[in-house]
Amino acid sequence: MSAQRTVGINGLGRIGKLTLWHHLGHDDFDRIVINLGRQVGTSLDALAQYIAKDTTYGPLHRFLHGQSGVRDVRVVDEERGLMTAHGKELVILREARNPKDIAWRDNGVALVVECTGTFRDPHAEPDDAKGSIRGHLAGGARVVVNSSPFKSKKKGVGLPDDAGLFINGINEFEFDPAKHKVVSAASCTTTALAHMMRPLLERDLTKNMITAGMSTVHAVTPSQPVLDAVPKAGATDLRKSRGAIGNVVLTSTNAAAALELVMPEIARIGFMADSVRIPTNTVSLIILNVTFQSEALPDGTVTVGREAINAIYREAGEGEARGLLKYTEEQNVSADLAGEDAAVVIEAAETHSRTGFMDLQVPAGPSGVPGDPVRIPLTHVKIFGWYDNEMGSYTHRLAELTAHVAKSM
Repeated sequence: MSAQRTVGINGLGRIGKLTLWHHLGHDDFDRIVINLGRQVGTSLDALAQYIAKDTTYGPLHRFLHGQSGVRDVRVVDEERGLMTAHGKELVILREARNPKDIAWRDNGVALVVECTGTFRDPHAEPDDAKGSIRGHLAGGARVVVNSSPFKSKKKGVGLPDDAGLFINGINEFEFDPAKHKVVSAASCTTTALAHMMRPLLERDLTKNMITAGMSTVHAVTPSQPVLDAVPKAGATDLRKSRGAIGNVVLTSTNAAAALELVMPEIARIGFMADSVRIPTNTVSLIILNVTFQSEALPDGTVTVGREAINAIYREAGEGEARGLLKYTEEQNVSADLAGEDAAVVIEAAETHSRTGFMDLQVPAGPSGVPGDPVRIPLTHVKIFGWYDNEMGSYTHRLAELTAHVAKSM
């Protein structure tokens, strides 16, 4: 089997499982090697059931084929870890947890998608005793795509030369197979945010932002405990150990910092970002706040306002961002967007803008007399964007990036 038609997945949690689902429904790979690093249940049938069912998205066969779908996940050889799922071969590895010890080479895997969320430091050595993302390279992979943002222990140091952060539909074309060995697909929030920001940054009317910030109202993730738990050693944010079911939890996000790696022009804006976790399974909401220097027109209106912003997103959704950004004037709730394929869905009915004026005193000239104050209109815009943080917005973009990397290798 050609290495280009084989992909490896390390970890089968939420993103790993949904990555598998995506590739089962697309023609990019025929063979998928999955490393679990441990036994599952009493036999591989337990894994077959796990793959075939999902609390959030329903049965796999209906996800792939609708109501006419038929379940097709089978164990072929328990001892050798061979399975089939909807016409594709699955190889299950159950021995090694440290990436350097995983048998990628022996199984013809050149491209690995790292989905455990554990190995995030691009500077860590391949033989790190606790494991590292570069360990996959030592195990035989040529390129590793990480399903989470990089997080280095070396503070203030940029990415290594062979590492890169790419978001499909934004900058995936910058991937260089001769250079990049360790790749990050950023995060679900950074992906959605990038697709919200891109139309604004690409238009003369809105590219010169003064300030910007966002809050994501985010569904729970597996990193949160179901009930209150004792904080881990060294934990500084005690809220992360509080029960996910019964709380709204204030926390942080590195979406703004990651976005600067994808869109360097963001750095000049001074972007801020924060996160609020809520007890829902999936679908999150970005509330984007942007301030522009506007221009007052003779009729009293301003150039940057609600109508102009919505027009930009409508145009982008029908044009350059078609399929990645959707524009809707409907009134949605989060459940309406579960499984939505777009990176972000703009809830245009809730776009708001307000304009205020800042009086600037003109400095004194040679005569020593200051000029007349100048009134500058400043418009604050609030934009809402839905994203299915598990499947549609993130996993589909991750899988598309993986396919792009495979075709480039």
